[in-house]
Amino acid sequence: MSGLLTQLAPWHWLLAAMVLMIAEALLPGSFLLWFGAGAAVTAVLLWLLPDFAWQAQWLCFALVSIASIVFVRRYRDRHPEQTSHPTLNQRGQSYVGRRYTLTEPIVDGIGKLHVDDTSWKVSGDDLPAGTHVRVVGVDGTVLKVARADAA
Repeated sequence: MSGLLTQLAPWHWLLAAMVLMIAEALLPGSFLLWFGAGAAVTAVLLWLLPDFAWQAQWLCFALVSIASIVFVRRYRDRHPEQTSHPTLNQRGQSYVGRRYTLTEPIVDGIGKLHVDDTSWKVSGDDLPAGTHVRVVGVDGTVLKVARADAA
């Protein structure tokens, strides 16, 4: 087999690494960065081992790319990012611990609560409209509430 894909020099891999990392900077997500790392590692290995076969180069690129993706995903799962706004984009969670007044009674464990500009479905003990409640949890899009003086 001949052609560009079998006659790769270290600068080809470095160019691929740069293109992938620039694309990562321009596109959302964090996926292309790891393919760029695979290309950079392959470039260094090819520079150190000039007789590195083209099949081994592509295998190295694939293995390093996949391994870095797996490693980073596992690391992020074990070490979640700390933020000053942990409930950002989790609107229901941001209401936990806050007090409100029921808009509609809770009947058979289900009712409604008006929070800011939104009407939320709530679950909890049966209570009449106008009762002060505290949000104690969230289940999907349903706020779990308890009587404010009991919570």
